[in-house]
Parts: sequence; structure tokens; C-alpha cells
Amino acid sequence: MMLQHVRLLANYNARFNNQVFDAAAKLDLNEFQADRGAFFKSVCGTLNHILVGDILWFTRFYKSFKPYSTLAPVLDLPVPQSLDHIPYPELPALHEARQIMDGMISRWAHEELTEQDLEQDLTYANTKGVVSTRNFGETLMHVFNHHTHHRGQASTLLFQLGHDVGVTDFLVDVPVS
Repeated sequence: MMLQHVRLLANYNARFNNQVFDAAAKLDLNEFQADRGAFFKSVCGTLNHILVGDILWFTRFYKSFKPYSTLAPVLDLPVPQSLDHIPYPELPALHEARQIMDGMISRWAHEELTEQDLEQDLTYANTKGVVSTRNFGETLMHVFNHHTHHRGQASTLLFQLGHDVGVTDFLVDVPVS
């Protein structure tokens, strides 16, 4: 069951990201980069933070207990220097990197990840070098929750700028029985 949920979340993630990036495309560069008082300051900072988190986590997953070939493209993205690192200060390049990441996550979830993988423990070092071992499936749920949390912040910033991102509910992606 968890694998099916991961696949739904990968689909939701890509859909919601597309909606946020479509709305962000209506901003000029100054609006995109302006400090709006959010935790990661701007729409730019918030969207970069989501990508930075993904780069860090999916690099860990790539280097985990099982070689996932579908995650190899993460190694072609810039290595974040911090959680507030902005590797892509302009929207077109950030959007391209986001699409690469979302495609990679989807391929991995639908083609390579297994239910048994999600039951394994994952040992990794965080950005401060602290080593931790946690259930892989629950750690992956954290990554998707991280996306939703910060996309909510980005969608609020965009709404304050007059751009509605549309339906954000996960329920839209849950199949009707």
C-alpha cells in the first residue's frame, strides 16, 4: 500500500509544482526575487529551497542501500551549499531543474522503487554530518510533506501577488473508487 501512496504523491508533486511554476511565470524577475518576509524570503528562495531539499534527499537515496539508476540525474544538479542556497536565481533555469527532478522522482516511484525498499532502514548523514538511521518509507513521506509545506508557502506568496495557483488538494489525485 505504501508504494501506491508514494506513486500518488509523486503525481501530486509534479502537478502541484507545474501549477506553482505556471503562476510564478507571471512574475517579473524583481517580483520573483523580492524579499516578502517568508522563511526563505521570496518566491525564488522558497522554490529553490524545495529543490535543494530534493537534491539532498534524492542524492542520499541514490547512494543508499540499493543502487537506483533512475535517480542518477540528481548528480547532474548543483550540490547545495546550505538549505537556503539559491542555485537558480532565475525562474526558467529553476523550472527546468524542477522538471528534471519531478520526472526523475516519477520514474523512480513508478519503475524502480519497491514495497520492500520502503520497509528498509536508511542510514544517512544530514547537512551537519550527523548520522541517522530511519525507516526509508517514512523518510520518503517526510520529503513529500516537505514539498507540500513549502509549496503552500510559495502559493501564499503568489496569491498575495495576485496569482492563484489553482486547486492544491491532494484529493484531486486520489482515484475515485
